[in-house]
Amino acid sequence: MSSEWPLWEVFIRGQHGLNHRHVGSLHAPDAEMAVNNARDVYTRRNEGVSIWVVRSSDITASAPSDKGPLFDPSNSKVYRHPTFFDVPDEVGHM
Repeated sequence: MSSEWPLWEVFIRGQHGLNHRHVGSLHAPDAEMAVNNARDVYTRRNEGVSIWVVRSSDITASAPSDKGPLFDPSNSKVYRHPTFFDVPDEVGHM
């Protein structure tokens, strides 16, 4: 059995943002300790309002080499792009 604690990815939501941003990783025995350690390590200057921690082993990601097969099908759906529609001048800025 490994004596190393699991690796956690840390995401912080800043004071003036609406999205969480990945800021780094840390080791901790459980989620509560990961949040507390993330607060101590990544928000020393009171810049965060929310912290997310996710076990690294729970993250699934696509590979850059899959870019073509993964994203090419969306290119044939031009109706999903806002440039497909004409916006009348009376509407103004959206």
